[in-house]
Amino acid sequence: MRYQPNIFRLILLFSLCTLVMNAQSKKQQELEAKRQSILKEIQQINTLLFTKKKEEKSIISTVEDLNYKVNVRKNLIKITNDQANLLTREINTNQKQISSLRDQLKYLKEDYAAMVVKSYKSKSEQSRVMFLLSSENFKQAYKRLQYIRQYTDYQKEQGEEIKRKTEKLQELNITLLQQKKDKDKLVEENRLAKQKLEDDVKEHQKLMASVRKNMTAYVSQIRTKQQEADRIDREIEKLIREAIAASNKKAGKSETTSKGFALTPEAKALEAKFESNKGKLPWPVRTGVIKVRYGKQRSLIDNSIEINSNGVRIATDKNAKVRAVFNGEVLAVQGTKNGNPWILIQHGNYITVYKNLSRVYVVKGDRVTTNQDIAEVFTDQSSGETMLSFAIYKDSKFQDPSVWIVR
Repeated sequence: MRYQPNIFRLILLFSLCTLVMNAQSKKQQELEAKRQSILKEIQQINTLLFTKKKEEKSIISTVEDLNYKVNVRKNLIKITNDQANLLTREINTNQKQISSLRDQLKYLKEDYAAMVVKSYKSKSEQSRVMFLLSSENFKQAYKRLQYIRQYTDYQKEQGEEIKRKTEKLQELNITLLQQKKDKDKLVEENRLAKQKLEDDVKEHQKLMASVRKNMTAYVSQIRTKQQEADRIDREIEKLIREAIAASNKKAGKSETTSKGFALTPEAKALEAKFESNKGKLPWPVRTGVIKVRYGKQRSLIDNSIEINSNGVRIATDKNAKVRAVFNGEVLAVQGTKNGNPWILIQHGNYITVYKNLSRVYVVKGDRVTTNQDIAEVFTDQSSGETMLSFAIYKDSKFQDPSVWIVR
């Protein structure tokens, strides 16, 4: 049996390439899932934010919407670049595998050919019988018989191995061709995405030039809007503190030392279920994009202005229905004299808050279920925006809603 020593190194190289390829394929699937998610988000942005006529939207809203779309497009381009680069690495890995397989096939075929020639020279039954009869004893004859059988089996194995390697080589060649097509497609899609990005950036710059001509008035609008949002948040926090105090008083606990709700066993069970659904809660509207994220951020109009968001602001369809994200009890339905109403729903020691509503379908004390319609989102006629403000509190502390709702 003649077997080239180099083939062991080739097999090792092939095995390593296979492991690398499997890891890359998993990463490729993750990137593709992200890319599809971003493409869906861009589609929603276009549907929700750019189907209205420009004159129906305020210039501030248009600038914010364009900036949002620009950032999402940049993310799309980055993800697509990552995919193309990973495909390049996969193509290189496949080419190494193909080269390794070809070398293995070469050695296997040479070894197989040598065995065939040797078998041909001693193929007659008479030669095999003479080989056995020439044994000096029974033990030697038995060993020679075992050798003949093993040699025959090895020939068959070599033939099967050549067949398997040939089929694998054909599969890799087909995969390689598909990968090259996928890469070309991604490169073309990225080229088109970059063109659209350039158009959006130009429009954004044009609008910003218009804004700068009357910056003082726009800054005043932004500050007034933030002050109103802060005032509403303070009222909501006051309502929650009062509800916490009332629950502790009812339970006979000290109102001054207790910072959280005094919960019944039923409320504690609801709290546990709410927590177990972190990252899986449904969106409070059926379609929407998060236009303003949680936390402190700089204004897109004037970088010197800090915007503080205790929740997320979701752009959605006109007259969109608002739905409860989990089972609970309506803690409050309230609003200011000149402002839009808001709803607070309690889920144990968690509170979900739905602001900027027009019509409300529930009252204080109502029991609601997951995905139940509870209100409609208000559409601002001056800005053209239909925006739901959504927040989550644990007792009286803010939570980032984006980590609670399903991505």
